[in-house]
Amino acid sequence: MDANFQEGSGLVELVGVSWIFFVISRMGNILTIDVGGSHIKCTILDPQGEMQTEYRRVDTPPSARPEKVLSTISELVKGLPEYDRVSVGFPGYVRNGVVYTAPNLDNPYWKNIPFGQQISNALKRPVRLVNDADQLGLGVVSGKGYEIAVTLGTGFGTAFLIDGYLLPHMELAHHPIRKDVDYDAYIGERAQKEVGKEKWNNRVEKVLGILKVVFNYDRLYIGGGEAQKLKIPLEENMVLFSNQDGIKGGAKLWLMEDKYHISTNHPVQS
Repeated sequence: MDANFQEGSGLVELVGVSWIFFVISRMGNILTIDVGGSHIKCTILDPQGEMQTEYRRVDTPPSARPEKVLSTISELVKGLPEYDRVSVGFPGYVRNGVVYTAPNLDNPYWKNIPFGQQISNALKRPVRLVNDADQLGLGVVSGKGYEIAVTLGTGFGTAFLIDGYLLPHMELAHHPIRKDVDYDAYIGERAQKEVGKEKWNNRVEKVLGILKVVFNYDRLYIGGGEAQKLKIPLEENMVLFSNQDGIKGGAKLWLMEDKYHISTNHPVQS
């Protein structure tokens, strides 16, 4: 074979197109789940990230504790076509399949929860669990240079990538933008409803300006349920995306190495 594996790459970055197609051909379909503050969604992807089923969507349970979210996921995926592995985007700080915070769910119950392992045990498949913005970001970036994906939804999500490699997650949403007000409270869905679309747009414009100065990115991708309400002018290196655009992230997540912040949970027999 004329292609060689490059150690230390982020995406399983390989020399030679034939090798990457070989890797993809060995993968089966992927169940991709997006847990949100308002809804939980899922679909089946092929290894290239193409949807094989329509999105399924249900409301996130009102008391969104771990056991309720897990049971909701288990019910949601019943009857889907066969899949070999699972990718999950989760709205909180996640590392190695463990949830440390979930501000937009029932947060006090989400401290140090091995949710990746719990999902793996419930669905009896290998699972990779990452932040929801990280999973979407993997699906939309070009893979060239320093890129940031942000989501405007229930809260404010961020993903940082260099040459397509997902960097360890930063919960920028909970950094204060003024006094005791963080980004979530400043431009989240609740803020948009409280201050109105015009003032909310002005706030988003201010935040985008901060990101530009602080991070000096090559490209910025903007998505999430509230992004459709943006009326501000966007610069040439800013791109709007839909959640469906980002769905390929569920497949690309499995082309990454097990590393510091990404790991695979395998089902454990009880």
